[in-house]
Amino acid sequence: MEEQQAEQLTNREEKELHRQERREQQEAIERWRKIKKALKWGIGIAVAAGAIYGVIAISGQGEAGKEPLGRSIPSQGQAHIAAGAAHQEYNSNPPTSGWHYAQPANWGVYQKELPDEQIIHNLEHGGIWISYKDVDADTLSKIEDIAKRYPNKLIVTPRTKNDSAIALVSWGRSLELGSFDEQIIIDFIKSNKNKSPEPNAQ
Repeated sequence: MEEQQAEQLTNREEKELHRQERREQQEAIERWRKIKKALKWGIGIAVAAGAIYGVIAISGQGEAGKEPLGRSIPSQGQAHIAAGAAHQEYNSNPPTSGWHYAQPANWGVYQKELPDEQIIHNLEHGGIWISYKDVDADTLSKIEDIAKRYPNKLIVTPRTKNDSAIALVSWGRSLELGSFDEQIIIDFIKSNKNKSPEPNAQ
């Protein structure tokens, strides 16, 4: 009798042990499924984040590596001279660097010519100079409209020495236009503003 009871207990224990093993196997399988799911999500998120970062990095490199608009003019230095003092000839027309007065002009639109030597100081401070010659009233109005959008770091003046109707210059950069082109002017401003020896100066 006792042996039968002992045998039944053993059978019961074995069955319970099998049940316990099956439960543990099921739990292990369920845990592995959850881990796989989490891994898939993690990998997906990592891939997406990597792709986004790559696009941003490539875009940034494209902008950073992009050549500024306009023809590059070798620098003639930043020497200050007294107002009216003689100096060597500039290497571009209009000039983009070199000998200049100690006092820059105020930013804005002028109806009269200013000395090249004064505006060069503005270029040194990261400014853009739009000068024009023999343009009609409509073109001048459009140029002045652009100037209103960029109240700082922009000077607009007439200039009889120009070789073209419109000349865009910044420190070490020059672009001549035979006629008004709003997009090119804006691109030049964005591309070259504050690309100078003293961009933070006002």
